[in-house]
Amino acid sequence: MKARFDFNAVAPEATKAMIALEMHCKNSGLPMRLFHLIKLRASIINGCAYCVDMHVKESRADGLSEQWINLVSAWHESTVFTDEERAVLAFTDSLTLVAQTRAPDADYEDLRKYFSEADIAKIIMVIGAINAWNRIAVGTRKKHPVEAPAKAA
Repeated sequence: MKARFDFNAVAPEATKAMIALEMHCKNSGLPMRLFHLIKLRASIINGCAYCVDMHVKESRADGLSEQWINLVSAWHESTVFTDEERAVLAFTDSLTLVAQTRAPDADYEDLRKYFSEADIAKIIMVIGAINAWNRIAVGTRKKHPVEAPAKAA
C-alpha cells in the first residue's frame, strides 16, 4: 500500500482545525481512559493502522494495562471492562457505524446510566473527532511508523 499524499502539507488549515478540535476534546475533562478507549475502538472498527498504532502507544504511556488495551478489539466477550466502559464502547460502535446502526436508543440509554448530557456531548465529540482523523489517515493511506522487529528469545 502506497501513501496517496501528505494531507497536512496539502491542507494545513484543515489540519490546524482538526488539531484545535483534538485539543478541545483532550482538555474537555473526559477521563483519559475513556478518551483512549474511544480513540482506540473507533480506529479498530475503521481499520486505521496509523491511528491504532498511535492510540495503543498513548494508552500504554498513560498507564493502561496491556490486557485492557489488547481486549478493546474483543470487548463484547471480555470481562476486563467496567459497565461504564462497556456503555462507552457500545456507543462508540454505534456512532462509528451510524449508517448501519442508526445509533439505537438502547445504547444511548445505557450511556445515560453513567453520564450527564454534558459528558455525553464530550463523548460524541471525541467519537466524531477520531472518526474524522481515521478518514483522513485511511483516505490518504497514511503510514504508521515501523519499529525494529522483536527477536525471538
